[in-house]
Amino acid sequence: MSAEDRAERRVADTDLRRYVGALFVHAGMADADATLLAETLVDADLSGVHSHGVLRVPEYLRKLGEGGVDPRGAPRVVGALGGCLVVDGGNAMGQVAAMYAMERAIERVGTQGIVAAAVRGSNHCGAVGFYARRAAARGTIGLATTNALPTMAPWGGAEPIVGINPLAIAIPAGRHPPLLFDGAFSGSAHGKIRVYAQRGEPIPEGWATDRDGRPTTDASAALEGLLLPIGGFKGIALAMMMGILSSLLSGAAYGTELGDMARGPRAGLDGHFLAAIDIAAFEDPVRFRARVDAIVDEVHNSRRASGVTRLYVPGEPEEEARARRGVEGIPLNAQTLADLTRVGQLRGIAPLAFL
Repeated sequence: MSAEDRAERRVADTDLRRYVGALFVHAGMADADATLLAETLVDADLSGVHSHGVLRVPEYLRKLGEGGVDPRGAPRVVGALGGCLVVDGGNAMGQVAAMYAMERAIERVGTQGIVAAAVRGSNHCGAVGFYARRAAARGTIGLATTNALPTMAPWGGAEPIVGINPLAIAIPAGRHPPLLFDGAFSGSAHGKIRVYAQRGEPIPEGWATDRDGRPTTDASAALEGLLLPIGGFKGIALAMMMGILSSLLSGAAYGTELGDMARGPRAGLDGHFLAAIDIAAFEDPVRFRARVDAIVDEVHNSRRASGVTRLYVPGEPEEEARARRGVEGIPLNAQTLADLTRVGQLRGIAPLAFL
């Protein structure tokens, strides 16, 4: 068990899903949509990605209330041409719209080879790796990206007009779990800095600046400043490209059109871009997965740097965290637990039990 896991109280993932799902049902969501939304958040915490986990529950409940998001929003396909789909999210929670789009892509990929869905009329969709993994679980390659509120400046600039606009790619393997890259093009997500602030811990260097543009390791100061890109100007360029894919193809909002961190996003203007690729349209799937396994084995068996005990491929640390925390429980910090307890008490939801 890691030091982080020991320092925080643990909750069984099944109990946490049930509790969070009940909160969203109380907010007016249909049972299936509430279950999906709870699943995506708890999966992020299981993976150790607390920035996209249940700490967002109070924020999401506000969105479903006075925030203007429709708890009963129903996504639908509004345009289709070959392997291209346009989906209107119906102002639903982004998780509902993004999963609907990915499922439609997976359904059609066997006859099209590649199916891509551009989504508009949506809202914050959480960790995009969740949708890419869903495609990989069905034997296809999955891609997912989304727009985000602007928190970075263009290279050399000082004004937040670029979102961190993450990208996820999941590739099926044979003996090994799917490879998964899921990352934003900033040093860290805004939500992750919130986790550091809740714990009262400094953030690593290179993640953010304060409001005056000075690099900082103070998490609270970073929340008022700018996120810094990975790879210098390349990170900004990639973030812009993902933002355009996520927004302009469907007519969704891009960058500052979506809103800002001070006032939050405008409901129903988020956009996503999701795609499924049928391996069999290009290559024998058995041979493909065997070659992916060989790539993983090559990484595992290659020479390690001094002091390194294990080499990982993309997605392995999160896969191991899910397995470990599925047994030991999910560690949640005091602030997150207090927030969950408060919103549950307001709605008469039975309190969480701890392990």
